[in-house]
Amino acid sequence: MAKARAIGKRRKAVQNIRKITRTMQLIATARFQSAFNRATATKPYVESIARLVEELSRSQGDIGHPLLRTTEESGKSILLVLTSNRGLCGGYNAALLRVAMDHLRAEENAGREVELHVVGKKGIAYFRFLGRKIAWTATHFEGTPAYAEVEKIAQAMMDRYVAQQVDRVAVAYTRFVSASLQYPEVMQLLPIARPAPAAAGTQPPGAVETPVEFEYSPPADVLLGELLPEMVKVRVFQCFNDAAVSEQTARMVAMKAATDAAGDMIRGLTQRLNRARQSQITLELLDIVAGAEALA
Repeated sequence: MAKARAIGKRRKAVQNIRKITRTMQLIATARFQSAFNRATATKPYVESIARLVEELSRSQGDIGHPLLRTTEESGKSILLVLTSNRGLCGGYNAALLRVAMDHLRAEENAGREVELHVVGKKGIAYFRFLGRKIAWTATHFEGTPAYAEVEKIAQAMMDRYVAQQVDRVAVAYTRFVSASLQYPEVMQLLPIARPAPAAAGTQPPGAVETPVEFEYSPPADVLLGELLPEMVKVRVFQCFNDAAVSEQTARMVAMKAATDAAGDMIRGLTQRLNRARQSQITLELLDIVAGAEALA
């Protein structure tokens, strides 16, 4: 009797856990759709600005914008790491922090001091556990980052870069490709990579390459002065959006796996409980038969 009761209690506990994981899966699915819509809505704008900047840069030739300079004067760099506030999202944070640590070690091996800027409680706890000094933290970004807040972060990093207080700025985040593919990476934010010249021989056979001249108003250099800072800001905003949708995807997958595993465990415990009850009934019948035979 005691064995059957213990199995029954354990099955009930697993059933309660399954209800929780199933609810969390549904919540993550709803939040995923909202984050997915935001990430896909901003991506064309980011790509369009990048193409326009590339076209303007090629038409201008040599550009002397401060965001394009490459120096090693300060010997410092900034690494912005975007992690989550909550767990139960599989290996989302672990994979991202592994990539961030690889970049951090590479920068230190190159002789640069890395200034850590960390978003999310998981990343903050991790770097504090390692004894790493964190220059700036934030824990208020939950699922739907506001552009005004992200713009301030990007502007602060650009100001320090233009003032030559840091030589490089990078962002460690999880890039969202599709619902089945997300991968952590470190994106170099500053200096902005200069566009490569158009490769020769890219025209189809027999085609005649005709140079196209554009007229810009205001002039191209003025446009670049406005577009380059804007491109940095929207890139950072896209990183936040990708991180948000990737986190919900990882949590949705992790909670579905936990729910399925709980279901398998419940089926196994039900079988064990039935066998224990059958054994108990058999023993009680044997006691009854033995008592009846003794009285006969």
